[in-house]
Amino acid sequence: MRSIMKQDMHVAGTIYNNMVGHAFCLAAGLRPARLCEPGLTGGVDMAESISSYKILGALGKGAHSTIYHICRDDERQFALKVVPIEKKEHAKYLEQAENEFRVGQMLDHPNLVKIHTLELQRDWLWRVKKVHLLIELVQGKTLDQMPRLTMPQLVQVFEKLAKGLTHMHRRNVFHADLKPSNIMISKIGAVKILDFGLAWIRGKPKHRVQGTPEYMAPEQANDTIVNEQTDIFNMGATMYRMTTGMLPPSTIAAPNCPPIDAKMFVNKLAPVSELAPTAPPELCDLIHRCLSFDPKKRPQRMLEIIEMLGVLIEQLVQTDEDKLESMGW
Repeated sequence: MRSIMKQDMHVAGTIYNNMVGHAFCLAAGLRPARLCEPGLTGGVDMAESISSYKILGALGKGAHSTIYHICRDDERQFALKVVPIEKKEHAKYLEQAENEFRVGQMLDHPNLVKIHTLELQRDWLWRVKKVHLLIELVQGKTLDQMPRLTMPQLVQVFEKLAKGLTHMHRRNVFHADLKPSNIMISKIGAVKILDFGLAWIRGKPKHRVQGTPEYMAPEQANDTIVNEQTDIFNMGATMYRMTTGMLPPSTIAAPNCPPIDAKMFVNKLAPVSELAPTAPPELCDLIHRCLSFDPKKRPQRMLEIIEMLGVLIEQLVQTDEDKLESMGW
């Protein structure tokens, strides 16, 4: 009898998982992939297939995930994020993966990576043990892996980031974790913002601080606020890092130290013009405005940033070699 019950649970779990995968695939307009057998929770052999996907190689690792380059049975290629859920403490990674899919379905913009499908793999007791996210494949490198970009190239990248974030904000979504490792540039100069796991949808509850400390706005770190102004600060920190090669000072105080206030932050923030003498004064000013400790002193809309960067692009991009499409790396 116990054996029969286990078989029934196995069949029911397989049917349920395939229904879930089918529903998510239909939402993304894709053929549903075959789910792995419930109960298989071990590592992935590089010679094996994941569901109906063939693994071509590993693309990289996240905080608690591995990204694979895969080819479906229909020969379409994608990136596959695999998130193991092995302990109770891993529940937050399941939540982030589900949030990334939910947010991805709200967005459609050339500077935002497309999230196609989410699949959950469960064990005999119905517990989620692994998450698969099927993601648009971008053949390129993250911004922190790129060789130093020229100033004309940088302002073009920054403009595309601002355009992607503007689309998110119009959909009432805020990224909360913009940084160079979450930005990819393809071999043909396409710029894509990645990783919506910490993104916040306006009106949804927030239970913890969201973001990466080195790029977080002070109100984001201290008051768990996430909005357009905090994304603008994240953008400023990213521009500062890519223009100067240095990180701005953290807005989070070290243990047993007094809180960071505006005066301390400004005193620690080295001027962009000193660290990057070739940077145009207008770009230096824009970066410092985005990094204002007081959110009211930052540009109030991402559209303002797009306009300022557009002027810089007209000034700096003079030849075909200056264009991102001509990077040729």
